Amino acid sequence: MTIERIVSFLPSATELLYELGVKDRIFGVTHECLYPEDAKSKPRVITSVLNPDVLNSKEIDDKIIELMRNGQDIFMLDEKNLVKAMPDLIVSQEICEVCSAYTNQVNKALSILDKKPEVHTLNPSDLQGILSSIDELAKKVGREEQGIVLRKSLEKRIEYIKSKKFEKRPRVLCIEWVEPFFTSGHWIPEMVEIAGGKNMISIKGEKSRRMAFEEVEKANPEIIIMMPCGFDTARTISEYKNVLGNNDQWKKLDAVKSNNVYAVDANSYFSKPSIRTITGLEILAKIIHPQMFGELDIPQNSFKQI
Repeated sequence: MTIERIVSFLPSATELLYELGVKDRIFGVTHECLYPEDAKSKPRVITSVLNPDVLNSKEIDDKIIELMRNGQDIFMLDEKNLVKAMPDLIVSQEICEVCSAYTNQVNKALSILDKKPEVHTLNPSDLQGILSSIDELAKKVGREEQGIVLRKSLEKRIEYIKSKKFEKRPRVLCIEWVEPFFTSGHWIPEMVEIAGGKNMISIKGEKSRRMAFEEVEKANPEIIIMMPCGFDTARTISEYKNVLGNNDQWKKLDAVKSNNVYAVDANSYFSKPSIRTITGLEILAKIIHPQMFGELDIPQNSFKQI
């Protein structure tokens, strides 16, 4: 069966589908599908009950906890746009129910549609999983050759960083949420290690979790990278200054004393298991070993020293 009409429930899949050259087969995306630019013109089949632009980190966390405690969904299905899309395929995820549309929205979509589409779920927890998802989706939409070319180009970029010999591996802590603190899990610990750092606290492949400040103190990182889920560099710096700017305990950490705290564009390069995660790896390499990776071409505003 040829897949002619696709609905994407997650931004990373939308990016990949565009890269595979099937943008004309995409008939529905989510409110978070902002890349590439053309994706913004696609009908929205998923929206959020939250507006993170008007809430700070703590307010967002409090609201999510309240919704989950009450058994309410964070994401809403636009039934009218979904029915109009008439999908043969829905691409979804089961990695995190906070980050993107989840099982509830898939089940609801299947209950609404008369013609039941195929559901393809992407669940990468590390870089290998992200690369494998390229093969899976490329095969699903009949773009296997394009998928192979894309995967090999990304593998080449990863291998370039892996090939370097690091005399010193500084202690690196990546933080996925500002208030409260969350570890950066899934693929981030592996990326830190590949980029020449010693990853602290979080574990490769494991989910992000709430983290006590005492854990941060004990780890005493030499480099701290702030990557709040869904935030860009400017928003991250703003949250950082509001929450931690006058925190005396925070100022005692080695990374803070040596001015080695960085904000990154997490929404574009770290939060999602997308092909742009490889750019995130290059950003980490440039932060951790700037002299060794000074020649890497990093997107403007992708990171900034705070």
